[in-house]
Amino acid sequence: MNPSAILAEPEVPRASSTLLDRYRAVRRATLDLTRGLVPEDQVVQSMPDVSPTKWHLAHTTWFWETFLLEPHSPGYALHHPEYPFLFNSYYVQAGERHCRAQRGYLSRPTVDEVGVYRAHVDEAMERFLEGAEERFPAEVLYLVELGLNHEQQHQELMVTDLKHVFSVNPLRPVYREREEGRAPDPGPMGWVDLPGGVHAVGWKGEGFAYDNEEPRHRRFLEPFSMADRLVTCGEYLAFMEDGGYRRPELWMSAGWAAAQENGWTEPFYWEKRKGEWWLFTLSGMRPVDPHEPVCHVNWYEADAYARWAGARLPREEEWEVLAEGLPVVGNLVESGRFHPAGTASSPADHGPLRQLFGDVWEWTASAYSPYPGFRTAPGAVGEYNGKFMVNQFVLRGGSCATPASHLRHTYRNFFPPDASWQFTGIRLARDPDQGGASAGEGGGT
Repeated sequence: MNPSAILAEPEVPRASSTLLDRYRAVRRATLDLTRGLVPEDQVVQSMPDVSPTKWHLAHTTWFWETFLLEPHSPGYALHHPEYPFLFNSYYVQAGERHCRAQRGYLSRPTVDEVGVYRAHVDEAMERFLEGAEERFPAEVLYLVELGLNHEQQHQELMVTDLKHVFSVNPLRPVYREREEGRAPDPGPMGWVDLPGGVHAVGWKGEGFAYDNEEPRHRRFLEPFSMADRLVTCGEYLAFMEDGGYRRPELWMSAGWAAAQENGWTEPFYWEKRKGEWWLFTLSGMRPVDPHEPVCHVNWYEADAYARWAGARLPREEEWEVLAEGLPVVGNLVESGRFHPAGTASSPADHGPLRQLFGDVWEWTASAYSPYPGFRTAPGAVGEYNGKFMVNQFVLRGGSCATPASHLRHTYRNFFPPDASWQFTGIRLARDPDQGGASAGEGGGT
């Protein structure tokens, strides 16, 4: 792809806009991510966790058709009787589904036919959303908000999935051109202290939030400190050079077993060329920049690194308490970078915590579980978050592939501990008795 295909900054849907305006903006943003792609790019499934771009385009359309148009738009007729089977994801109550690991088998419908499907549903949704705020009850308006946020989630997945698809292609195609450049030196890692006490956690306020962010409740926090920035590639490289992948004392038992079984010796997308570390990006292969945030590490790696550095991963409530009230600004998908960026050594204008939003999703030490009093919604939409509350860890903060209007300080992302194809990274925390060691000083002291 050549530089002429680089996109202008996409339109950001605003909460003050009408639902119809926001629907149009979100749907345009989805298609913007496909510019420069050829049909062959959009049909590949490079591993079971990855879905073809074409499938994402169809699935997000299926969501609008299934949860809004069919039940709430009288006279609406399905675009194709087999599409609900092909493009349902995991909603058991919504009907049978095509096997997730075989989405790459779907040579038909074609990319063009999926485009016709989207246009058909968009035309119906345009009529449906005209004056929706005055015509529909709160439960229907909530489904529209859910659909907007659902599509933004799939915009992020389109980027992360396409990165994996391009990475396994020996040609290493370029998705977006990006100028070469080195990140600034972030300086020594600083620490932001919180004395502890009882704090309110969880969503309460105006606007949309997922059900897993509620209800708001109280947590008692012991005194702790959280790092003022993300862990860099250079700091993680020091862990590697100090035998981090060869020292079982640093790893959880399941993580050590997985590392041995899968041959983990470096972060996902890293590879050595003539003795130097390189990594694959959506702008092609680049030398590892020691000042950029380390990315595509799984929870086991992040936890092992934290232990080596004489620290730990933050708990999700610790992260949230320090993030409350801070603006959602950072290297998000609107930057068009599609890769973590470095940070200057001086604190950000909005406070001492740098890179809190964007760049990489930050692993926490918290298992993904329900808040006290959590209840799933009735019907198929109740399967959205609650049924995944097992064997996963919470991540906070968003990444360089996340839309800005999609994030909140209460947002709870979640992945299994061995997942690394997402833009995932590390922020450290420590207790008062861990104050003597810091990242990059040799660890384990």
